[in-house]
Amino acid sequence: MSGPTTWCRTFSAILAYSRTRGFFYAYYVLKILTAMFCEGSVHCLALAYVADNVPEGQRASTFGILSGIGSCAFVCGTLSTRFLSTASTFQVATAMAMLSAVYMRIFLPDSIINDDLSTPIISKGKLDDGIVNPDEESGKKMQMFKTMPSIEDMLALLKSSLTFSQAAIVSFFSNLADVGLHASLLYYLKARFHFNKDQFADLMVITGVAGTISQLLLMPILAPALGEERLLSIGLFFNCAHMIFYSIAWSFWLKVCLTVVNTFVKWQVPYTAAVFSLFYVFSQPCIRSIISKQVGPYEQGKAQGFISGIGSFANVASPLVFSPLTALFLSEGAPFYFPGFSIMCVGFASMIAFVQSLMIRAIPPVSTSERVGNCNMEA
Repeated sequence: MSGPTTWCRTFSAILAYSRTRGFFYAYYVLKILTAMFCEGSVHCLALAYVADNVPEGQRASTFGILSGIGSCAFVCGTLSTRFLSTASTFQVATAMAMLSAVYMRIFLPDSIINDDLSTPIISKGKLDDGIVNPDEESGKKMQMFKTMPSIEDMLALLKSSLTFSQAAIVSFFSNLADVGLHASLLYYLKARFHFNKDQFADLMVITGVAGTISQLLLMPILAPALGEERLLSIGLFFNCAHMIFYSIAWSFWLKVCLTVVNTFVKWQVPYTAAVFSLFYVFSQPCIRSIISKQVGPYEQGKAQGFISGIGSFANVASPLVFSPLTALFLSEGAPFYFPGFSIMCVGFASMIAFVQSLMIRAIPPVSTSERVGNCNMEA
């Protein structure tokens, strides 16, 4: 995890030094190259590390706290940009990235030590004698290479559990809806409510603060009482509701409220919808907790990475679908007058995830001995 953390986060030092065109292109190229291998790996490896060190009954709460800390960091970063210059912003970002890498190397030991995987190719005794067995060396290299996941491993992982497959479907449509909302919302708010960058920042801060409070305070209480399956459905329900609320905001208040009242209320609709993040932030930690219980300790990274890969695919597909749809219905050439139609479609995608989450049943997690036995048979 230290490698991706260092490679992905310290390139902001380039922009901290200079923001001319040449340095920007250098940063952009390096960022793309490292993102091809490391993007999202820090998050899924952190989740796998937590799953290895936290009992199954406490994982939903712990994942929620981890997400809450991330939301808190997001709020602090957003607020800091209000008071720091552009150069200082990149300098602080670089310093914090380096600090996180150093902290991880010092305070986070390996969670699982597998003798089959961590035994060096050249043992200490043979190193002293200067004798190396080529057959043994190549065999151990092949064993280490086999631990790398393949497409067949991913398909086998998807078929290993009905709950795992259902959670993967929920993750896809949930990410499809979330990214579709982000790709459309700012354009929509600017066109219909004339939002500027300061109001966008206020909206992001409200969402971040509400999500932080919910994940740090509410989720540790609700997760043991309700279970992550029910909490997942609650989060997806509110996610769908707040998207639909956004989609009809342009017309509902204009037709029902008086003109004077509408001028006031119209500006409050986006901020009111942002408060829904108190509840819809439950979904992602619950998905990760459900996934972690379906695999053994040696497959946590593989499972979390698989879900992250599904989310990344949704992140690519969503803007390709919803951004042109938003532009079409905000233009004068729309097939019918419904400026929030694209966000309504995003809400329908979230509704699919909600319906699928209702089908997930709390079943006993896969036993560690069974999962490890299957891994040994495959090897």
